[in-house]
Amino acid sequence: MDWLTEHKIPVGDVAEACFDWLQKHGGAVFDILSDGMEALIDAILWLLQTPPELAVVAVFVAAVAALHRSWQVPLMVGLGFLFILNQGYWEETTESLTLVLSACVVCMGLGVPIGIAVAHRPKLYAWVRPVLDLMQTLPTFVYLIPAIVFFGIGMVPGLIATVIFVVPAPIRLTHLGISSTPTALIEAADAFGATPRQKLWKVELPSALPQIMAGLNQTIMLSLSMVVIAALVGADGLGVPVVRALNRVDTGLGFEAGLIIVVVAIMLDRALRWERRK
Repeated sequence: MDWLTEHKIPVGDVAEACFDWLQKHGGAVFDILSDGMEALIDAILWLLQTPPELAVVAVFVAAVAALHRSWQVPLMVGLGFLFILNQGYWEETTESLTLVLSACVVCMGLGVPIGIAVAHRPKLYAWVRPVLDLMQTLPTFVYLIPAIVFFGIGMVPGLIATVIFVVPAPIRLTHLGISSTPTALIEAADAFGATPRQKLWKVELPSALPQIMAGLNQTIMLSLSMVVIAALVGADGLGVPVVRALNRVDTGLGFEAGLIIVVVAIMLDRALRWERRK
């Protein structure tokens, strides 16, 4: 098989050349993008860490109570935050929540409009779908390399890698919701002379809202799954003690930090299951 490997397709060389060209000619764009991401992260981190811990917990519990209009889920969220405070992981938790919330802002801001666009253009979606498959199947560690090259070390490259991995979820689910709008509703809107914009805002988006919210839920869960990986490029949060425990082979620290991540995931998942309310 030597004859086959002698004429190797230069995939790696082409990718490296593309990254070098982008780094050389797109420095200003990456600097602006990095500054915007950093400002978003700093703003959310300030909102979570500046007030007293119990005040932040009270705000979260009140928001969940307003969404669910019941006492079970807010109680569970409150107990989860108290457990985090008891274990001494409040700062790491707020840093991870900052990464998750920032990823939600970026992913939903990109995913929903793109999902709407491809739902109205099936041929465009046929071209976009392989790209989404690639983004979700490519090992997440691969995203860390260009993120470090373009944005250095810290929260920003962790956020960029998270967005690339997560953004296909809201795109797919928004596309599913919009394209699954009942034909009878579309025909009724056409019969009443609705414009395309009116159909979008009055018919398609309300019909697709459960799928869009499911996309938000998936965005949060997938972003939280990137916490440990983002720690490898200098992102703060709950991934740091997990990586530290791995380096030290510290079973206690690893289980402790891992359990906190599980608690945060359960709280966020239950809090966002608004569509299942009675």
